[in-house]
Amino acid sequence: MINLRRLDLNLLLTLDVLLSEHNVTRAAERLNLSQPSVSVHLARLRDIFGDPLLLPGPRGMRPTARADDLREPLRQALAALERAVSPAAPFDPAAADDTWRVAASDYSESTVVQPVLAGLRSAAPGSRLAVIEVVPSRVAKQAEQGDIDLAFHTTEGAPPGLRRRALFTERYVLAARAGHPSLKRKPTLAQFCALEQVIVSPDGGGFSGPTDAALAERGLARRVVLSVPHFLFVRSVIEHTDLVAMIPERLVRDSRALRIVEPPVEVPGYEMSMLWHERAHRDPAHQWLRDFIARSV
Repeated sequence: MINLRRLDLNLLLTLDVLLSEHNVTRAAERLNLSQPSVSVHLARLRDIFGDPLLLPGPRGMRPTARADDLREPLRQALAALERAVSPAAPFDPAAADDTWRVAASDYSESTVVQPVLAGLRSAAPGSRLAVIEVVPSRVAKQAEQGDIDLAFHTTEGAPPGLRRRALFTERYVLAARAGHPSLKRKPTLAQFCALEQVIVSPDGGGFSGPTDAALAERGLARRVVLSVPHFLFVRSVIEHTDLVAMIPERLVRDSRALRIVEPPVEVPGYEMSMLWHERAHRDPAHQWLRDFIARSV
């Protein structure tokens, strides 16, 4: 076995050129080295391989059987090494066949994924997109292991250790079905608190959120009668019942089935971000996808 630590790249490059030229002088010219330097390299290679490699011949030098065996594997290995260390080629979305995996809630599916989907299919028709349910406690590990390329999450609750890019700021509005008898105009605080309301509890079963915290500062409380885990179900519920909801504006702003009014209490909104791991930060395809999403939402 040859000890690879005795080999350096310069020796292998010299051997490759010598096996092509069969001449020390011409090899030295191609390598931009002196003839004595190439001769020294050849001597070291003979010692390492335990073989003369190149023998004097009537027209330059002729390779030994060992050298002939080395020629093609060495050429392939050097070509692979050159590809590995070459700068990454510019990403061409039109020719791409990437499969991207993004972690998203039903909210970010509607506000991030859906708005970019048509443009993404047009720009990168050979690509595929897999959307998986976001689990905040698993996002960092999934990104580190390459199980996901991106995750969409509120900036405030984003897992530490990931790169982040803000996409937009969201605010809450009060929404009910069109024609709701108690929401013909902006309600007073007392009227608001008396309405039967539905809330999203991502962790399941919770009956309080940012709105309740804002009301509690005033010594008030509202009537939350339904708690669900998904925003899209909330939209369906308020479209078909007399329940109302404090809901992110982007989910309902284009709905003709709903009436949207300003709530009588100021509730802090949130910033939505795109998250990814350092391992993918400089990848040209990943950079393109991030920029495309940021431009499209």
